[in-house]
Amino acid sequence: MSFSFAQEKRISGNVTDQNGLPLPGVAVLVEGTTTGTQTDFDGNYTITARVGQVLRYSYLGQKTVTRTVGASNTINVQMEDDAEALQEVVVQGYRNSTKEKSSIASVTINAETIENRPNASFVQTLSGQVAGLNITTSTGQPGAASNVNLRGVTSINGNTQPLYIIDGVPVDQSNFRSLNPQDIASVSVLKDAGATAIYGNRGANGVIVIKTRQGNYNTGLQVNYTGIMSFSTLQDNDYNLMDSQEQLTLEKQRGAGRGNLLTDQEIAEAPTFDWADFFFRTGLTQNHTLSLQSGSENFSQFTSFGYFDQEGILQDSGLKRFSIRNNTSGKSENEKFNYSTNLTINYSTSNEPNSIGSGAINRNYILGAYQSVPYITPDDYVDGAALLSPLLFSNTPLFLLDRLRTYTRKEEEVRLIGSFQAGYEIVPNLSANLTMSADYQSTFLTRAEGPTSFNALLFGGAENPTSGFQQQISTRQFSYNQVTSLNYTNTWGKHSLDVGAYSEYFKAHLRGFGFFANGLNPKTFYPGDGAGLIPVFFDTNAGALLFPDFPNATIRNAGLFSIFSQADYDFDGRYGITGTIRRDASYRFAGSNRYANFFSVAGRWNIDNESWMENSIFDVLKLRASYGTSGNQNISGVGYFSAPDLTKNFFATGTGYGAQNSIFLSQIANTTLRWETVTQSNVGIDFELFNNRLRGSVDGYIKETSDLFQSTPVSAVNAVTQLDANTGDLKNTGVDLTLNYNILNGGDDGLNLVLNFVGNYNKQELSNLPSEDGELIGTGRNGGKLFEYFTIRYAGVNPANGNLLFLDADGNVTENPDADTDRVWLDKNIFPDFNGSFGFNLDYKGFFLQTQFNYTVGVDRFDNDLASFQNPDNIGQFRSSRDLLRVWTPDNRITDIPSYDAFNRAAVGSTRFLRNADYIRLRFASIGYSFPAKYLEGTGLSRLRIFGNAENLFTITEWRGFDAEALSNTSRLYPTPKTLSVGFELGF
Repeated sequence: MSFSFAQEKRISGNVTDQNGLPLPGVAVLVEGTTTGTQTDFDGNYTITARVGQVLRYSYLGQKTVTRTVGASNTINVQMEDDAEALQEVVVQGYRNSTKEKSSIASVTINAETIENRPNASFVQTLSGQVAGLNITTSTGQPGAASNVNLRGVTSINGNTQPLYIIDGVPVDQSNFRSLNPQDIASVSVLKDAGATAIYGNRGANGVIVIKTRQGNYNTGLQVNYTGIMSFSTLQDNDYNLMDSQEQLTLEKQRGAGRGNLLTDQEIAEAPTFDWADFFFRTGLTQNHTLSLQSGSENFSQFTSFGYFDQEGILQDSGLKRFSIRNNTSGKSENEKFNYSTNLTINYSTSNEPNSIGSGAINRNYILGAYQSVPYITPDDYVDGAALLSPLLFSNTPLFLLDRLRTYTRKEEEVRLIGSFQAGYEIVPNLSANLTMSADYQSTFLTRAEGPTSFNALLFGGAENPTSGFQQQISTRQFSYNQVTSLNYTNTWGKHSLDVGAYSEYFKAHLRGFGFFANGLNPKTFYPGDGAGLIPVFFDTNAGALLFPDFPNATIRNAGLFSIFSQADYDFDGRYGITGTIRRDASYRFAGSNRYANFFSVAGRWNIDNESWMENSIFDVLKLRASYGTSGNQNISGVGYFSAPDLTKNFFATGTGYGAQNSIFLSQIANTTLRWETVTQSNVGIDFELFNNRLRGSVDGYIKETSDLFQSTPVSAVNAVTQLDANTGDLKNTGVDLTLNYNILNGGDDGLNLVLNFVGNYNKQELSNLPSEDGELIGTGRNGGKLFEYFTIRYAGVNPANGNLLFLDADGNVTENPDADTDRVWLDKNIFPDFNGSFGFNLDYKGFFLQTQFNYTVGVDRFDNDLASFQNPDNIGQFRSSRDLLRVWTPDNRITDIPSYDAFNRAAVGSTRFLRNADYIRLRFASIGYSFPAKYLEGTGLSRLRIFGNAENLFTITEWRGFDAEALSNTSRLYPTPKTLSVGFELGF
């Protein structure tokens, strides 16, 4: 008989994070026992265990690690971030919850899907990542605002963008060009009424909550650097444009333009110059971010410095940004008092060409790039004066080349966003909290058109030989928001309760002033400087006032006040209910309508926590439901300072009878104006199956906007026939779907593959429109879509004579439709029925590959660029498409291009150029390698990562233009580019 004894021994070691830095506070537990300890400030620990026992290492936000005790007395551990654990925290209005106990419809996007992208605005990086969040960008201008709609469009004339909150600061939703996306830690999108009703009069379109990076307590200094270089180019088009020989030959055939004056030999020798290659370029972008973070036992800080310089692909467009951020947090020794500060200081300068989208041949560079005839080259340019005579439209590219050299537009911005948050535990379970936040913007716009430019000479004329202009506008905007609250939380038995009472105060001020000065002295003129300005004087010979100046000044104020409360109750982790009520006051409305009430109720059932669900295939199964209201007090859709006084009568001065100064009525008061109100119901299911390999959520919703702000017919007794009022309803009904499937799960050293899908279906329906027949052309009809097209249907080309064919209101083919009686509703509009994304994430031993394909279905747009390229009236002035080679002739009768001389070619508007704009686009792809910590030992580096990214790499679509994404019917737009990037990250 023999005996064996397992003897205990002391195990020690060090625990680090994925960057190799010490990780204090890690729980180390001997499994199956109550023996445990925590790592100290330097990540060290000591524990007693026997050989064969298992040590478990756990820490919030890190993947749990286990190690078996063997012969060695030292066990060192390196932990990794647990992205799923980080997502467990759910932002829920003015409080946080856990994923298990949340009753709302929300999605949180972590920094990994935002950082290292070449976009100047972080909003663009969210495109396709959240079900129901439709983000489109209709311009390639660096830093330009995107159009963001959550679960459809909820207003006709009012604001349709979500409310953005950055570290507790409500910010202007149209301007993120001065903010560094590398500073963002997470973005939470709050969708349903259970989440947004607590934001009351500003939550109608959803809420996007941005959290920036913070330091950690008890950590040493960590230094990280990220550098990215990007190359952007113009996307392709399918307009099939003519070269010089084809263009000149066509002009000769039509007896128009330069081709009509050339011989066949001269036409053959003409050069072909692509003006798109001149006005567009390869735009270079450099992006650098240096961050430092550290923390002691009661204090932590995060500081970053950013530099971003992006050349737009269009000449004379670009953005340069400098940013500094400092976030701190602290607590008292007894942890009853805690505080945090967040401050970012940003400076940016932006070159943004104006008149984009217009038909101005002397101002819109996009028009010059698309439509300029190819036989004119930059060598034909002399100066602005040489273009005055003869004044030919075919010289459009030379007009614009001159503008590139003589026109200046620059916008400088200083922006500061800051917040202070503090909390104090009055007694156990009861705390008082305060958030004070401010957003300050100062912009300075300079525009100048040189006195020797073509435009100055053209519009100045002989009586004003030193024309040109200079404009300068200074705008300062400051907003302050304060939230004060009392919060009570308690848990007893199977019950838990969280109750909060809040008050919120918001005030904003805008001040603007500037001038527009005509007349510049070419000898002393410099853009932005006053040395070249010419004094105003009266020319007796010309009998005119020359070089008049026009000053301007603006004062606007805005204010809101709210009180609200929220309560959240949970029973046994199985059932929960959340209720919200809020009362708001807005400066926009008369006293009788100044206040409005909003509410919501949300509930959940954690089915997976029921005893009878044990051993089921579901790891998580939760049913959610919510119902409530939220408001939109921004009824004119421009910003804080739009439509501040529609409830008042106004008079204005102007020219009256006998050219005398007069006072006349300029605005009739509408004292009944009130909020647009969105009532939303939502039912959703969250699920995880097969050991969390398949997970996702599905939500069905109905959003109905009542009291729409729009023009309404009124009596003409005051010489006014329309008055803005609250009337009409708009309903959005839809489904959100999110799916993730771990098809391969090989662990840290194996192959991992995750498939993902995001989708949204949305249907619109108008009702109660303010007209006798329930129809408003340009808005829609009762029971129809918002902004539904109403026009004549195009039916093709008559093979007998080359004229255009149309359908009348009854569906009969005709060459002579009546614009008054034959227009019909098409059940089509510009908003998508389906949109979302799909892709995969692949990683293997440090190598990674990520893709995201965005898709849109149900968008119909007018291709007015194609209309220009196919317009025979443009021959001799602008470039044409080879489509015209298919024109109807007696020998080519079966075609889609009507005869040049068709009598009805421009008779009526129709669906001839209405096109399907559905697309699938490789929105984003990334490939790279993260070096394991063992390869970095002795190098001084704790982190090294290299990567390459691609955005908008290719698009599959029937749309023939440069950019299928643009949610606009405007022609000659600045397209978004395709971009390739390379970069690296270093950690010390």
